[in-house]
Amino acid sequence: MSRHIINQVAPPALPLARDQYDRPYQDQLNNVLRLYFVQLNSAVNLLQSPPVYLVADLPSAVDVGVGARSFVTNATGPTFGATVVGGGAVKVPVYSDGTNWKVG
Repeated sequence: MSRHIINQVAPPALPLARDQYDRPYQDQLNNVLRLYFVQLNSAVNLLQSPPVYLVADLPSAVDVGVGARSFVTNATGPTFGATVVGGGAVKVPVYSDGTNWKVG
């Protein structure tokens, strides 16, 4: 099972429709949909803004899986594709290859 936030947004259980227009039903439906879209929007915003870490604080590249992205603020160098090493002052985006975090 994927640990990405987008997979944690469950589709809403919509209330059953009534035969005739019913204001309380419409209000309930609107509230359910509003909550769902707020959760979905939050998940999409997290995906668009990768978290920022120190290299030592990055989660395990194995646990997050291939393709996960983040950003570090203390890399020693910006060499694309190199395994990221902490202890410097270089700010770079990083990605998981499933084993290590790589600059890029």
